[in-house]
Amino acid sequence: MAAVRNYNVHVYVDGNTVRKVNPLPVWQEESRPPVSRKIRQNRERSMQMNLGYVLFLACAAVLTVMICVNYLKLQARYTSLQKDGTRLETRLGQMKLDNDEEYNRIVSGVNLEHVKKVAIEKLGMVYASQDQIVTYDAAGKDYVKQYQDIPGNR
Repeated sequence: MAAVRNYNVHVYVDGNTVRKVNPLPVWQEESRPPVSRKIRQNRERSMQMNLGYVLFLACAAVLTVMICVNYLKLQARYTSLQKDGTRLETRLGQMKLDNDEEYNRIVSGVNLEHVKKVAIEKLGMVYASQDQIVTYDAAGKDYVKQYQDIPGNR
């Protein structure tokens, strides 16, 4: 005689007519003592919106809209100022290039020999002699301010 084994086989059935194998228990409401009429009225009143609450919500909504509009205006102004700054920086760069080109044109157009000739012949200028040249230490500065006469061999 063969032994028969009993396996718990669960078969999955798909569809809307499937039986619930272990249905959940239906919870029954607890039996509460009867509530007084005044308490019931207070509960109903607390579930409704009164005039003060509606005014508060309206003010909050208006304030929120005003803040959002102000934020958008500030952001638009910020974007506009950024564009202006970029435009001005571009213009400054172009003006520096133009200025450098003009300076180089002017410097290259000056004939130093002609300036020397005019200074000596027409204006009577002469080169300094060795006894007129006074040397001193500038103490590492880029420029010197003269507050007194320079001492010399007079």
